[in-house]
Amino acid sequence: MSLDFSTNTFEKGKIILAGKEEYIVRGGRHLFPLLPKAFAGIHQIGVIGWSSQGPAQAQNLRDSLAGTNIKIKVGLRKNSSSIPLAEKAGFTRENGTRGEMYEVISESDLLIILISDAAQAENYQQIFEAIRPGATLGLSHGFLLGYLKNIGDSFPENINVIAVCPKGMGPSVRRLYEHGKKIHGAGINTSFAIHQDVNGKATDYALGWAVAIGSPTIFQTTLESEYKSDIFGERGILLGAVHGIVESLYRWFICYGYSQEEAYVNSVESLTEAITKMISKKGILSVYESLNDAGKEIFKKAYSAAYHPAFEILMEIYDEVASGNEIRSVIEANNRHQRFSIGKIDGTEMWQVGVNVRAHRQPEKLSIHPATAGVYVATMMAQVDLLKEKGHLYSEIVNESIIEAVDSLNPYMHQKGVAFMIDNCSITARVGARKWAPRFDYILCQQTFTALDDDKQADEKVFENFLTNDIHQALSVCAQLRPSVDIFG
Repeated sequence: MSLDFSTNTFEKGKIILAGKEEYIVRGGRHLFPLLPKAFAGIHQIGVIGWSSQGPAQAQNLRDSLAGTNIKIKVGLRKNSSSIPLAEKAGFTRENGTRGEMYEVISESDLLIILISDAAQAENYQQIFEAIRPGATLGLSHGFLLGYLKNIGDSFPENINVIAVCPKGMGPSVRRLYEHGKKIHGAGINTSFAIHQDVNGKATDYALGWAVAIGSPTIFQTTLESEYKSDIFGERGILLGAVHGIVESLYRWFICYGYSQEEAYVNSVESLTEAITKMISKKGILSVYESLNDAGKEIFKKAYSAAYHPAFEILMEIYDEVASGNEIRSVIEANNRHQRFSIGKIDGTEMWQVGVNVRAHRQPEKLSIHPATAGVYVATMMAQVDLLKEKGHLYSEIVNESIIEAVDSLNPYMHQKGVAFMIDNCSITARVGARKWAPRFDYILCQQTFTALDDDKQADEKVFENFLTNDIHQALSVCAQLRPSVDIFG
């Protein structure tokens, strides 16, 4: 896939990732005076929903556009439990910055839909009916496009459809925006997509939106590519695979005589702290290069034993997402959970051991376990290679399979626990992680650990591809475009 775009407001930059040209826009508070030009013709931006992204984006937009004639108005259901929270943040009926959901949709020039994926699927017809012709529909995830494709429907032809997708959780979008008041370059990077442009202004609207919520760097994608890589990634290295990897590794270490605490440290703590920080600061290859000779041999064997099994499950996940099956499963799961709520996973032995380990951490003693590193890096590289096969842009691959993992989600899991993350992310992610984590667990136990137990020799061809993979150059470039303040911190 090759993309380019034109903007009448912002300066476009070029980067070279693995020999491929891509175009970006660098954000910053110095661009805020350009926002009225970017949003030409827009008098009101409606932010619909108040869950993770809603509070952050509404407040960031309001702050960035202060002093202009552009109003930010939050739309919520009539009896929404979020109304007191929105009012506490200053969005009230009395000052004209809060209204009923469909009222706000119908009167807004740009409406940003930030309700849950399932709610979008359930209410999309009413949303479309409420949008004025010529208005702009904004999304921060492409799930709705996937749902519409499943049912043979489409967006109204007389509106712009754009997306701005932050590469981090809503609270981080707000927190780092506030850091940006004092620290240049703080914020959350985003991707943007133009799905429909009916008035020739959609690109500047999207870029203005991204700048206004504080994005230091803005990458281009398509709405279809975004939802495929995002839903796939949640089920892969970002959540589902991590869950399956650490659960299987914990039991494997126990079988080799490690104590419960040692097994937890060598699996979860090694992955979410030592390995994660090494990739974040120095790149993927540095994990292997940091080991001694004995550790390198263990890493090499673990990598070789895990790569193909992980690739197999990831291929299945991608096919399920691309075919629409995974989106259907989310909708069906949401219906089931209205009867039976989603249970929690944190009551089992492993996660209870983790509570104690986190309470008595000795950070200076945390290290990279080469077997854990080999399995985790192999899974990450399998995801990278599969997305390359499927034609995704390098910036999307790097941001959604590596940077989001090591700079956002893994550090969060290190502080709160993997189980906490699985139990508290979005419904779409929770459903996917719970569904696919056991598949990673099973295949690693059946193929990877049996190969390690039998001391099977490393696959030299697979490992050579790791050492020479062009993703390392792409990561080195994208790493320079990361926010100046850690996403989680």
